[in-house]
Amino acid sequence: MQHPHPGQSNHSSHAEHSSHSTPGAALTGDNVHVHVYGGGNPAAERGTRIVMWITAFAMLAEIGAGWWFNSMALLADGWHMSSHALAIGLSTFAYAAARRYAQDPRFAFGTWKVEVLAGFTSAVLLIVIAALMVAGSVERLLSPQAIHYQEAMLVGVLGLFVNIVCAFILGGAHHHHGHGHSHGHDHHHHHDHHHHAHHPHSHGEQQGHHADLNLKAAYVHVITDAATSVLAIVALAGGWLYGWAWLDPAMGVVGAVLVAVWAKNLIHETGKVLLDREMDHPVVQEIREAVETDRDGERIRITDLHVWRVGREHYSCALSLATDNPALTPDEVRKRIGVHEEVVHTTIEIRHAPDLT
Repeated sequence: MQHPHPGQSNHSSHAEHSSHSTPGAALTGDNVHVHVYGGGNPAAERGTRIVMWITAFAMLAEIGAGWWFNSMALLADGWHMSSHALAIGLSTFAYAAARRYAQDPRFAFGTWKVEVLAGFTSAVLLIVIAALMVAGSVERLLSPQAIHYQEAMLVGVLGLFVNIVCAFILGGAHHHHGHGHSHGHDHHHHHDHHHHAHHPHSHGEQQGHHADLNLKAAYVHVITDAATSVLAIVALAGGWLYGWAWLDPAMGVVGAVLVAVWAKNLIHETGKVLLDREMDHPVVQEIREAVETDRDGERIRITDLHVWRVGREHYSCALSLATDNPALTPDEVRKRIGVHEEVVHTTIEIRHAPDLT
Protein backbone atom coordinates (compact mmCIF):
# COMPACT_ATOMS: atom_id res chain seq x y z
CA MET A 1 0.00 0.00 0.00
CA GLN A 2 1.31 3.45 -0.92
CA HIS A 3 1.89 5.71 2.11
CA PRO A 4 0.18 9.12 2.05
CA HIS A 5 2.20 12.29 1.95
CA PRO A 6 2.44 14.34 5.15
CA GLY A 7 -0.72 16.33 5.72
CA GLN A 8 -2.75 14.19 3.32
CA SER A 9 -4.91 11.14 3.80
CA ASN A 10 -5.05 8.26 1.40
CA HIS A 11 -7.67 5.55 0.78
CA SER A 12 -7.21 2.54 -1.44
CA SER A 13 -9.84 0.01 -2.36
CA HIS A 14 -10.04 -2.94 -4.71
CA ALA A 15 -13.58 -3.80 -5.70
CA GLU A 16 -15.72 -5.74 -8.13
CA HIS A 17 -19.32 -5.04 -8.91
CA SER A 18 -21.97 -6.18 -11.35
CA SER A 19 -25.66 -6.86 -11.36
CA HIS A 20 -25.19 -10.59 -10.80
CA SER A 21 -22.66 -12.82 -9.12
CA THR A 22 -20.89 -15.61 -10.95
CA PRO A 23 -21.51 -19.13 -9.62
CA GLY A 24 -18.30 -20.61 -8.32
CA ALA A 25 -16.60 -17.24 -7.75
CA ALA A 26 -15.12 -17.45 -4.28
CA LEU A 27 -13.03 -15.55 -1.80
CA THR A 28 -10.33 -17.74 -0.30
CA GLY A 29 -8.91 -17.56 3.19
CA ASP A 30 -5.90 -15.66 1.81
CA ASN A 31 -8.18 -12.88 0.53
CA VAL A 32 -7.71 -13.96 -3.09
CA HIS A 33 -10.61 -13.72 -5.53
CA VAL A 34 -11.32 -16.23 -8.26
CA HIS A 35 -12.22 -14.02 -11.22
CA VAL A 36 -14.68 -15.44 -13.75
CA TYR A 37 -15.90 -12.83 -16.20
CA GLY A 38 -18.40 -14.36 -18.59
CA GLY A 39 -19.89 -17.82 -18.71
CA GLY A 40 -18.10 -18.92 -21.86
CA ASN A 41 -19.90 -19.70 -25.11
CA PRO A 42 -21.11 -23.32 -25.06
CA ALA A 43 -22.97 -22.97 -28.37
CA ALA A 44 -19.84 -21.67 -30.11
CA GLU A 45 -17.70 -24.42 -28.58
CA ARG A 46 -20.17 -27.04 -29.75
CA GLY A 47 -20.41 -25.46 -33.22
CA THR A 48 -16.65 -25.24 -33.76
CA ARG A 49 -16.24 -28.85 -32.64
CA ILE A 50 -18.83 -30.04 -35.20
CA VAL A 51 -17.27 -27.93 -37.96
CA MET A 52 -13.80 -29.23 -37.05
CA TRP A 53 -14.91 -32.83 -37.56
CA ILE A 54 -16.77 -32.03 -40.80
CA THR A 55 -13.71 -30.23 -42.17
CA ALA A 56 -11.37 -33.03 -41.08
CA PHE A 57 -13.60 -35.67 -42.70
CA ALA A 58 -13.80 -33.71 -45.97
CA MET A 59 -10.03 -33.22 -45.90
CA LEU A 60 -9.33 -36.95 -45.49
CA ALA A 61 -11.90 -37.82 -48.17
CA GLU A 62 -10.30 -35.45 -50.70
CA ILE A 63 -6.75 -36.57 -49.94
CA GLY A 64 -7.79 -40.23 -50.16
CA ALA A 65 -9.66 -39.69 -53.43
CA GLY A 66 -6.76 -37.70 -54.84
CA TRP A 67 -4.34 -40.49 -54.04
CA TRP A 68 -6.70 -43.18 -55.42
CA PHE A 69 -7.51 -41.31 -58.65
CA ASN A 70 -4.08 -39.69 -58.99
CA SER A 71 -5.66 -36.23 -58.97
CA MET A 72 -3.47 -33.27 -58.02
CA ALA A 73 -6.57 -31.04 -57.84
CA LEU A 74 -8.12 -33.21 -55.13
CA LEU A 75 -4.83 -33.59 -53.27
CA ALA A 76 -4.13 -29.85 -53.34
CA ASP A 77 -7.59 -28.92 -52.10
CA GLY A 78 -7.40 -31.60 -49.41
CA TRP A 79 -4.12 -30.29 -48.03
CA HIS A 80 -5.43 -26.74 -48.28
CA MET A 81 -8.46 -27.78 -46.23
CA SER A 82 -6.12 -29.24 -43.59
CA SER A 83 -4.99 -25.73 -42.66
CA HIS A 84 -8.59 -24.73 -41.98
CA ALA A 85 -9.19 -27.89 -39.97
CA LEU A 86 -6.14 -26.99 -37.87
CA ALA A 87 -7.35 -23.42 -37.29
CA ILE A 88 -10.89 -24.45 -36.36
CA GLY A 89 -9.46 -27.17 -34.12
CA LEU A 90 -7.46 -24.44 -32.39
CA SER A 91 -10.68 -22.47 -31.78
CA THR A 92 -12.30 -25.56 -30.26
CA PHE A 93 -9.26 -26.18 -28.05
CA ALA A 94 -9.29 -22.55 -26.85
CA TYR A 95 -12.92 -22.82 -25.69
CA ALA A 96 -12.17 -26.05 -23.84
CA ALA A 97 -9.00 -24.64 -22.23
CA ALA A 98 -10.72 -21.42 -21.15
CA ARG A 99 -13.55 -23.43 -19.59
CA ARG A 100 -11.22 -25.90 -17.90
CA TYR A 101 -9.04 -23.24 -16.25
CA ALA A 102 -11.82 -20.72 -15.57
CA GLN A 103 -11.51 -21.20 -11.80
CA ASP A 104 -7.70 -21.27 -11.77
CA PRO A 105 -6.54 -18.38 -9.50
CA ARG A 106 -3.27 -18.10 -11.43
CA PHE A 107 -5.18 -16.24 -14.15
CA ALA A 108 -5.54 -12.79 -12.59
CA PHE A 109 -8.49 -11.74 -14.75
CA GLY A 110 -9.84 -15.07 -15.93
CA THR A 111 -9.18 -17.11 -19.06
CA TRP A 112 -11.16 -15.22 -21.68
CA LYS A 113 -8.00 -14.05 -23.46
CA VAL A 114 -7.13 -17.68 -24.22
CA GLU A 115 -9.93 -17.47 -26.79
CA VAL A 116 -8.63 -14.15 -28.12
CA LEU A 117 -5.11 -15.57 -28.45
CA ALA A 118 -6.52 -18.46 -30.50
CA GLY A 119 -8.28 -15.96 -32.76
CA PHE A 120 -5.03 -14.04 -33.26
CA THR A 121 -3.15 -17.26 -34.10
CA SER A 122 -5.84 -18.23 -36.62
CA ALA A 123 -5.53 -14.83 -38.28
CA VAL A 124 -1.76 -15.26 -38.59
CA LEU A 125 -2.35 -18.69 -40.13
CA LEU A 126 -4.67 -17.05 -42.68
CA ILE A 127 -1.85 -14.69 -43.67
CA VAL A 128 0.40 -17.71 -44.25
CA ILE A 129 -2.32 -19.34 -46.37
CA ALA A 130 -2.68 -16.13 -48.42
CA ALA A 131 1.09 -16.02 -49.02
CA LEU A 132 1.10 -19.65 -50.19
CA MET A 133 -1.84 -18.91 -52.51
CA VAL A 134 0.05 -16.02 -54.10
CA ALA A 135 3.21 -18.13 -54.51
CA GLY A 136 1.27 -20.97 -56.14
CA SER A 137 -0.64 -18.62 -58.42
CA VAL A 138 2.48 -16.76 -59.59
CA GLU A 139 4.17 -20.09 -60.30
CA ARG A 140 1.18 -21.15 -62.44
CA LEU A 141 1.20 -17.80 -64.29
CA LEU A 142 4.90 -18.15 -65.12
CA SER A 143 4.71 -21.89 -65.88
CA PRO A 144 1.19 -22.78 -67.09
CA GLN A 145 0.11 -26.40 -66.66
CA ALA A 146 -2.73 -28.42 -68.09
CA ILE A 147 -5.89 -28.23 -65.95
CA HIS A 148 -8.49 -30.99 -65.68
CA TYR A 149 -11.39 -28.54 -65.61
CA GLN A 150 -14.31 -30.87 -64.94
CA GLU A 151 -12.56 -32.67 -62.11
CA ALA A 152 -11.30 -29.42 -60.61
CA MET A 153 -14.77 -27.83 -60.78
CA LEU A 154 -16.22 -30.86 -58.99
CA VAL A 155 -13.67 -30.34 -56.21
CA GLY A 156 -14.57 -26.65 -56.02
CA VAL A 157 -18.30 -27.38 -55.78
CA LEU A 158 -17.69 -30.01 -53.08
CA GLY A 159 -15.57 -27.58 -51.06
CA LEU A 160 -18.17 -24.82 -51.44
CA PHE A 161 -20.93 -27.14 -50.21
CA VAL A 162 -18.92 -28.16 -47.14
CA ASN A 163 -18.14 -24.53 -46.32
CA ILE A 164 -21.77 -23.42 -46.69
CA VAL A 165 -22.85 -26.13 -44.25
CA CYS A 166 -20.11 -25.13 -41.81
CA ALA A 167 -21.00 -21.43 -42.13
CA PHE A 168 -24.61 -22.18 -41.21
CA ILE A 169 -23.48 -24.17 -38.17
CA LEU A 170 -21.18 -21.40 -36.92
CA GLY A 171 -23.72 -18.72 -37.75
CA GLY A 172 -26.24 -20.46 -35.51
CA ALA A 173 -23.92 -20.37 -32.53
CA HIS A 174 -25.50 -17.67 -30.40
CA HIS A 175 -23.30 -15.53 -28.19
CA HIS A 176 -23.75 -16.29 -24.52
CA HIS A 177 -22.82 -13.37 -22.31
CA GLY A 178 -21.91 -14.26 -18.75
CA HIS A 179 -21.97 -11.99 -15.74
CA GLY A 180 -19.29 -10.90 -13.34
CA HIS A 181 -19.49 -11.28 -9.60
CA SER A 182 -19.70 -8.75 -6.80
CA HIS A 183 -17.24 -8.45 -3.95
CA GLY A 184 -15.99 -5.31 -2.28
CA HIS A 185 -13.08 -5.11 0.09
CA ASP A 186 -10.72 -2.57 1.55
CA HIS A 187 -7.36 -2.90 3.23
CA HIS A 188 -9.00 -3.81 6.53
CA HIS A 189 -10.36 -7.00 4.92
CA HIS A 190 -13.97 -5.95 5.35
CA HIS A 191 -16.15 -7.56 2.70
CA ASP A 192 -19.41 -6.18 1.39
CA HIS A 193 -21.64 -7.12 -1.52
CA HIS A 194 -22.86 -4.14 -3.49
CA HIS A 195 -25.81 -4.27 -5.87
CA HIS A 196 -26.19 -1.17 -7.98
CA ALA A 197 -28.82 -0.14 -10.49
CA HIS A 198 -26.98 -0.79 -13.73
CA HIS A 199 -27.77 0.79 -17.04
CA PRO A 200 -26.97 -1.08 -20.28
CA HIS A 201 -25.17 0.89 -22.94
CA SER A 202 -25.05 0.84 -26.70
CA HIS A 203 -21.89 2.44 -28.05
CA GLY A 204 -22.88 3.06 -31.64
CA GLU A 205 -19.81 2.33 -33.69
CA GLN A 206 -18.72 -0.14 -31.02
CA GLN A 207 -21.60 -2.53 -31.78
CA GLY A 208 -19.24 -5.21 -33.08
CA HIS A 209 -16.72 -4.57 -30.30
CA HIS A 210 -18.13 -7.33 -28.09
CA ALA A 211 -18.07 -10.08 -30.72
CA ASP A 212 -16.74 -13.51 -29.83
CA LEU A 213 -13.37 -13.15 -31.56
CA ASN A 214 -12.55 -16.86 -31.35
CA LEU A 215 -15.82 -17.77 -33.07
CA LYS A 216 -15.26 -14.97 -35.58
CA ALA A 217 -11.82 -16.40 -36.43
CA ALA A 218 -13.33 -19.83 -37.16
CA TYR A 219 -16.09 -18.19 -39.19
CA VAL A 220 -13.60 -16.15 -41.22
CA HIS A 221 -11.68 -19.33 -42.09
CA VAL A 222 -14.89 -20.93 -43.38
CA ILE A 223 -16.03 -17.83 -45.28
CA THR A 224 -12.64 -17.20 -46.90
CA ASP A 225 -12.50 -20.83 -48.02
CA ALA A 226 -16.01 -20.52 -49.47
CA ALA A 227 -15.09 -17.28 -51.24
CA THR A 228 -11.97 -18.81 -52.80
CA SER A 229 -14.05 -21.81 -53.91
CA VAL A 230 -16.46 -19.47 -55.72
CA LEU A 231 -13.56 -17.65 -57.38
CA ALA A 232 -12.03 -20.98 -58.39
CA ILE A 233 -15.29 -22.21 -59.92
CA VAL A 234 -15.65 -18.97 -61.93
CA ALA A 235 -12.04 -19.19 -63.11
CA LEU A 236 -12.34 -22.85 -64.07
CA ALA A 237 -15.57 -22.18 -65.96
CA GLY A 238 -13.83 -19.39 -67.89
CA GLY A 239 -10.90 -21.64 -68.73
CA TRP A 240 -13.13 -24.56 -69.72
CA LEU A 241 -15.57 -22.55 -71.88
CA TYR A 242 -13.30 -19.86 -73.35
CA GLY A 243 -9.80 -21.26 -72.98
CA TRP A 244 -8.72 -18.59 -70.48
CA ALA A 245 -6.13 -20.69 -68.69
CA TRP A 246 -4.62 -17.55 -67.10
CA LEU A 247 -7.89 -16.89 -65.22
CA ASP A 248 -7.31 -19.71 -62.71
CA PRO A 249 -4.03 -18.38 -61.26
CA ALA A 250 -5.29 -14.79 -61.57
CA MET A 251 -8.31 -15.62 -59.42
CA GLY A 252 -5.90 -17.29 -57.02
CA VAL A 253 -4.18 -13.93 -56.48
CA VAL A 254 -7.54 -12.17 -56.06
CA GLY A 255 -8.58 -14.79 -53.49
CA ALA A 256 -5.28 -14.38 -51.63
CA VAL A 257 -5.79 -10.60 -51.38
CA LEU A 258 -9.32 -11.18 -50.04
CA VAL A 259 -8.04 -13.63 -47.43
CA ALA A 260 -5.25 -11.26 -46.41
CA VAL A 261 -7.65 -8.33 -45.92
CA TRP A 262 -9.96 -10.36 -43.68
CA ALA A 263 -6.96 -11.72 -41.78
CA LYS A 264 -5.60 -8.19 -41.28
CA ASN A 265 -8.90 -7.02 -39.78
CA LEU A 266 -8.96 -10.01 -37.45
CA ILE A 267 -5.34 -9.41 -36.37
CA HIS A 268 -6.24 -5.79 -35.61
CA GLU A 269 -9.25 -6.73 -33.48
CA THR A 270 -7.55 -9.51 -31.51
CA GLY A 271 -4.22 -7.69 -31.18
CA LYS A 272 -6.02 -4.66 -29.75
CA VAL A 273 -7.44 -6.82 -26.96
CA LEU A 274 -4.21 -8.69 -26.27
CA LEU A 275 -2.26 -5.41 -26.02
CA ASP A 276 -4.95 -3.76 -23.83
CA ARG A 277 -5.47 -0.89 -26.26
CA GLU A 278 -8.84 0.21 -24.88
CA MET A 279 -8.32 3.82 -23.85
CA ASP A 280 -10.24 5.07 -26.90
CA HIS A 281 -13.36 3.09 -25.97
CA PRO A 282 -16.44 5.15 -24.92
CA VAL A 283 -16.50 3.44 -21.52
CA VAL A 284 -13.34 5.38 -20.57
CA GLN A 285 -15.08 8.72 -21.00
CA GLU A 286 -18.15 7.35 -19.19
CA ILE A 287 -15.99 6.48 -16.18
CA ARG A 288 -14.50 9.98 -16.19
CA GLU A 289 -17.93 11.59 -16.36
CA ALA A 290 -19.30 9.38 -13.57
CA VAL A 291 -16.42 10.16 -11.22
CA GLU A 292 -15.62 13.79 -12.02
CA THR A 293 -19.17 15.15 -11.94
CA ASP A 294 -19.01 17.71 -9.12
CA ARG A 295 -21.69 17.31 -6.45
CA ASP A 296 -22.61 19.61 -3.54
CA GLY A 297 -19.63 21.83 -4.17
CA GLU A 298 -17.03 19.04 -4.03
CA ARG A 299 -14.32 18.76 -6.66
CA ILE A 300 -12.98 15.45 -7.95
CA ARG A 301 -10.33 15.05 -10.62
CA ILE A 302 -8.94 11.78 -11.99
CA THR A 303 -5.15 11.94 -12.03
CA ASP A 304 -4.49 8.48 -13.44
CA LEU A 305 -6.81 6.03 -15.22
CA HIS A 306 -6.24 2.64 -16.82
CA VAL A 307 -9.00 0.58 -18.47
CA TRP A 308 -8.67 -2.86 -20.05
CA ARG A 309 -10.93 -5.69 -21.17
CA VAL A 310 -11.33 -8.84 -19.10
CA GLY A 311 -14.26 -10.34 -21.03
CA ARG A 312 -16.34 -9.86 -24.18
CA GLU A 313 -18.44 -7.18 -22.47
CA HIS A 314 -16.45 -6.68 -19.29
CA TYR A 315 -13.86 -4.10 -18.34
CA SER A 316 -11.54 -3.52 -15.41
CA CYS A 317 -10.20 -0.14 -14.35
CA ALA A 318 -7.58 1.22 -11.97
CA LEU A 319 -7.79 4.89 -11.12
CA SER A 320 -6.24 7.51 -8.85
CA LEU A 321 -8.13 10.68 -8.04
CA ALA A 322 -7.72 13.88 -6.08
CA THR A 323 -10.58 15.55 -4.18
CA ASP A 324 -11.22 18.39 -1.78
CA ASN A 325 -13.92 16.32 -0.05
CA PRO A 326 -12.37 14.65 3.03
CA ALA A 327 -15.44 12.42 3.44
CA LEU A 328 -15.19 10.83 -0.02
CA THR A 329 -14.55 7.10 0.20
CA PRO A 330 -13.71 4.43 -2.38
CA ASP A 331 -17.17 2.92 -1.81
CA GLU A 332 -18.80 6.17 -2.95
CA VAL A 333 -16.64 6.30 -6.07
CA ARG A 334 -17.43 2.66 -6.70
CA LYS A 335 -21.17 3.43 -6.57
CA ARG A 336 -20.76 6.13 -9.17
CA ILE A 337 -18.88 3.83 -11.53
CA GLY A 338 -21.31 1.02 -10.75
CA VAL A 339 -24.04 2.47 -13.00
CA HIS A 340 -21.96 1.17 -15.90
CA GLU A 341 -22.53 -2.58 -15.78
CA GLU A 342 -19.64 -3.37 -18.12
CA VAL A 343 -17.09 -2.22 -15.49
CA VAL A 344 -16.81 -5.32 -13.30
CA HIS A 345 -13.59 -4.69 -11.39
CA THR A 346 -12.17 -1.44 -9.99
CA THR A 347 -9.05 -0.44 -8.06
CA ILE A 348 -9.48 3.02 -6.52
CA GLU A 349 -6.93 5.30 -4.86
CA ILE A 350 -8.02 8.62 -3.32
CA ARG A 351 -5.74 11.55 -2.45
CA HIS A 352 -7.28 14.37 -0.42
CA ALA A 353 -6.22 17.80 -1.72
CA PRO A 354 -7.97 20.70 0.11
CA ASP A 355 -6.68 23.30 -2.39
CA LEU A 356 -7.88 21.43 -5.51
CA THR A 357 -9.10 23.76 -8.25
